[in-house]
Amino acid sequence: MHRNKTFPLLAVALLIAAWAVCSTNISTPAGPVLLTRAHAHNDYEHEYPLQDALDLGFTSVEADIHLVNGELLVAHDLIDVQPELTLQSLYLNPLRERVNLNGGKVFANGPQFMLLIDIKSEAEATYAVLREVLQDYVVILSTTGFDGAQTGPVVAVISGNRPREVMEIDTVRYAYYDGRLEDLDSDAPANFIPLISDKWFVHFTWNGEGAMPAEERKKLIRIVATAHAKERRVRFWDTPDKPSPARTAVWLELLAAGVDLINTDDLEGLQQFLLEHDPVLARTGIRF
Repeated sequence: MHRNKTFPLLAVALLIAAWAVCSTNISTPAGPVLLTRAHAHNDYEHEYPLQDALDLGFTSVEADIHLVNGELLVAHDLIDVQPELTLQSLYLNPLRERVNLNGGKVFANGPQFMLLIDIKSEAEATYAVLREVLQDYVVILSTTGFDGAQTGPVVAVISGNRPREVMEIDTVRYAYYDGRLEDLDSDAPANFIPLISDKWFVHFTWNGEGAMPAEERKKLIRIVATAHAKERRVRFWDTPDKPSPARTAVWLELLAAGVDLINTDDLEGLQQFLLEHDPVLARTGIRF
């Protein structure tokens, strides 16, 4: 009996065509919703430093550094430093690689990313080494120099032991100064002090239990408004951070007052809170 050899070839062609159509409709998983108000405090203590925060959409992370034998080692306490855990290996190299892969951004089409570097060792000696290190990453950093301010995908901000006088006279600046509430009315430009950070309980008594005192709420709103008028962002540390109604209450007040960065060690907890309560995210749900 004569066999039709055309049919199996046609069937194979149809299967290939169907697979091709289906494959073009397979979408890659969406990235995280971008959390522009989320700051990963003590980020290096997470299982995967930097990457955990990025995976959750955080746009700001914090690394504590110690100068040890000429190296910038990342740890909260000097006793915990390890020679392989450098600022470069944990943060600067991965950020540079990510910027290269994402067309010049930490998040493709996303905003600037903040790397807050908290100096734990002696201020001037540590900053001198840090400045040399940062020069090697100038292609991804915001800088200020002879040609004015140049905006990069990453802005490095120095916290902790900050050698202000040394930083102010830098001819080329690769990192900026984390101010305190005493700097709120400073005439220093925003491209020197782009951020005001301070300890919550130094300036507020409310711990999230009961209603926030009206005078403290007014004070918080006034702080944010003053900082924003000078184009600075605001962050508080040492706010309640264990999962509790008190933490939620404080975060709601920070959000309502327009505080720019909410500080946390609980990355998933803050992500869930912002997805539920940040009106910008609720309205846009932007993913990058």
